[in-house]
Amino acid sequence: MRRVLTIIGLVLGAQAVGGFLFAWSGLYSIAASKEHWPPVHWFFSMAMRSSIETHAAFVGDPPDLNDPALIRRGAGHYEDGCAPCHGAPDVGRNPISRHMLPTPPFLPGHAGDWTDKQLYWITYNGIKYAGMPAWPAQARDDEPWAVAAFLRRLDGMSAEEYRRLAFGETPPDGDRSALSDLAMLDGSAREVLDNCARCHGYDGAGGGTGDSTAAFPRLSGQNADYLFHALKAYAEGGRHSGIMQPVAAGLDDSILRTLADHYAGQTAAPYPPPPADADPALLELGARLAESGDRATGVPACSGCHGEDRDPRYPRLDGQHASYIAGQLRLWQKDAHGDTPLSRIMGAAVRNLTEEQIRALSLHYAQSRPRQTAETEGER
Repeated sequence: MRRVLTIIGLVLGAQAVGGFLFAWSGLYSIAASKEHWPPVHWFFSMAMRSSIETHAAFVGDPPDLNDPALIRRGAGHYEDGCAPCHGAPDVGRNPISRHMLPTPPFLPGHAGDWTDKQLYWITYNGIKYAGMPAWPAQARDDEPWAVAAFLRRLDGMSAEEYRRLAFGETPPDGDRSALSDLAMLDGSAREVLDNCARCHGYDGAGGGTGDSTAAFPRLSGQNADYLFHALKAYAEGGRHSGIMQPVAAGLDDSILRTLADHYAGQTAAPYPPPPADADPALLELGARLAESGDRATGVPACSGCHGEDRDPRYPRLDGQHASYIAGQLRLWQKDAHGDTPLSRIMGAAVRNLTEEQIRALSLHYAQSRPRQTAETEGER
């Protein structure tokens, strides 16, 4: 028995030494212009899939991947961050990506090869030595679920449906008075705004024409300085988002200021109808928290910073989508929103909020309107 074990050990040692000498010799080409030998390709593919299956098994339960807002957010990111390498129903892959090894798969025909949790794990963690990056904002482990929700519907998707999800509304007519500043933008600023409008709309109402998903926050009528500093925080990584940071990071301050000024000026953008089935008790609780806070748990009044005569550093919450407000509050509680001075203030303010209070505040502000808008609507 000892003799057998000795022979096995010598064989394994010789193989290890031989493998090292072969790698050291440089005889195996790592050029991306040459395919791997079939056994090598099989081994790497097997190792990759096994690794993904094992690690994805520990991913927590997914949110509702049928949520239209989640799908819409995933589509918006896919167009910018994924389609150049993986293609889309309306266009093939970038020619450069087809000369990568391993070649990125054409996902409209292969997303179904993976489970929901595996799609999430790949999006969040990336894949070494494959050109597949990890999610840009690792603190935002919620965002990759949007990409997974979109990918789950990608197989068989028509070009028309893809463009509706990824591009939102079409450019507005030039004579729309509320958007008259578009004609004054130079080429680069207008191109950037066209890209922003895919998700936020030209009027900043949070989506394209007929989009009722509330997938994106309402930007219209916000203070221009607030919007500018929020964009700067995204660009510099102070505010976490793997969706927003790549978009904002390549823009100079003049473009960011132009975008902020444009959306701040869209005060005539229509508000969505208030939630019709909101629980009156939750609305009452939300109004009380907004105005007076909760002394028993140390929750301050929201109106101190977000009231009608608010500090311009803070966003307007009246008429904001309830799902967006709730999501942001949960991010602050998890310390995943970002690391800016104002984020630290908000983190302390919301630390003791209960889930019921989060829902109550979100519904309260979603059905609230700025004083001037409420008076105008009351006159109709």
